[in-house]
Amino acid sequence: MARGWESKSVEAQIEEAGSAVSGIGYASRKEPVELRYKREGLMLQRSRILQEIEAARNPRYRSMLDELLNHVELELAGLAEN
Repeated sequence: MARGWESKSVEAQIEEAGSAVSGIGYASRKEPVELRYKREGLMLQRSRILQEIEAARNPRYRSMLDELLNHVELELAGLAEN
């Protein structure tokens, strides 16, 4: 089945855009996969803790969450130094 010149050009553009997008996450970051996963995990923990702090009514529980948040932020700062 014959295809027109324009459809081939569009197909090539789509392939180029797909390869450019798929390479952004891995080629631009020079950090190891384990470090990236650890950072993402800590960011998820941080966001969950912040949500729980907003909803917390018990002062002792809020204090515990504040300490946990400080700990997670220190770990993130340590990863940023590497």
